[in-house]
Amino acid sequence: MKNTGPVTGPPGAVAPAPGPAAALPVLDAVDHAVLRILHRDPRAAFAEVAAAVGVHERTVARRLERMTATGRVRFTAVLVPEYQGEGITAELAVRCSPGRVHDTALALARRPETRAVEVATGALEVFAEVNAPGHEALLTLVDSVIGRLEGVVDIHSSVVLRLLLTAGDWAPYDEEPTEVRRLAMAGRELPAPIAVDDLDRRLVTLLGRDARMSTTRLARELQVGETTARRRLARLMTSHILHLRLLADPAVLGYPVEARFRIAVSQRGLGSAVRLLAREPSVRHLVVTTGAAGLLGYSSHRDLAALHAFTTRVFALLGGTTQVETALLMRTYKRAGVVETPAR
Repeated sequence: MKNTGPVTGPPGAVAPAPGPAAALPVLDAVDHAVLRILHRDPRAAFAEVAAAVGVHERTVARRLERMTATGRVRFTAVLVPEYQGEGITAELAVRCSPGRVHDTALALARRPETRAVEVATGALEVFAEVNAPGHEALLTLVDSVIGRLEGVVDIHSSVVLRLLLTAGDWAPYDEEPTEVRRLAMAGRELPAPIAVDDLDRRLVTLLGRDARMSTTRLARELQVGETTARRRLARLMTSHILHLRLLADPAVLGYPVEARFRIAVSQRGLGSAVRLLAREPSVRHLVVTTGAAGLLGYSSHRDLAALHAFTTRVFALLGGTTQVETALLMRTYKRAGVVETPAR
């Protein structure tokens, strides 16, 4: 799950004509300092952030408002279905006829089942990450919905068998890896997910609307005591199944080059390949999938030279691989469940 978050638009809605892409905010040292703290603790109080940065808390509020106004920086809160064993997640490669890539990508981005949609170099394909309730729902989506879109020539699907790293584990501000990344680096399994009930899900829904909503207001909205709301929130936040985080477009943080790679690796070499890739800070998404290419990942880099250095250094160390395919992302239509409308 490289991207999670709220979905915009009703099922089957017709995508509006794309408008100009929101300009990337130009960040200075204060902006980066604010983001560094909020990346570690998205619910940190403005007063706490201001004290750490050395500015007034009104400055922190203004800076954050300016950055989030573009949509390139935002807060997300969602329960990760892969970690909970809910539904089925699939990676789709939708091949299109010439001239239909853009419209197909927009149509997929408007689907409620998609969490990420992008176009990369290589064949005329649109890549989408989808989550469906089950196998029948996935088949219906692929065959009866996406397969009937005008200009779609072919669809290749692979099911995610194991989620290893997500965008939440990409921490450009921190030298220390996240706990999930540390476990992947060591080849260890994640702890068993905590059980959630309706109150937990309602709490996450509220956080999805406003990740920084005060505990007092959360309690009022949930109609429970503030102690209960605080205890439920703390329990969820210490579990890997909740992604409550500050999400920034990699380009905003100075990493405009994003790559997608698929690796065909033998079962004998799978464990070592996972551990090797997990140790690379630039890898921001990694899953084991069905199909000939068992590993799918995404990485972010400062420039093409950094991408080239990454691929030549890391992929040369992978043992048991029969094929490595790397593509450069050219346009992102949906990230973290939010539709983006770049200029054509």
